[in-house]
Amino acid sequence: MKAVFIVFNQAHTERVEYILDMLEIRGYTLWGDVKGRGSESGDPRLGTHTWPEMNSALLTIIPDKLVEELLDKVRKLDKINTEVGVRAFVWEITDQLYNS
Repeated sequence: MKAVFIVFNQAHTERVEYILDMLEIRGYTLWGDVKGRGSESGDPRLGTHTWPEMNSALLTIIPDKLVEELLDKVRKLDKINTEVGVRAFVWEITDQLYNS
């Protein structure tokens, strides 16, 4: 299992949710109104008068076999409008506790 953390301009919210639906990824946690600034390029997203836009962030835990396809779709989304931006980060999940 892998954790995929996706940070994206709020303008991409419907597109990101659509990607998850296409890949039949049901479970995720979404945080709205996430502030930040990219490490290499892009304008800050701070929700202020000067920098009014905001990001959202999403975390999903998925089987390894879905990771590359999800990342490929995120890359394609990023290429549609590089000014808006979307980034994804992946972590290994070594343990899990839940009732099925």
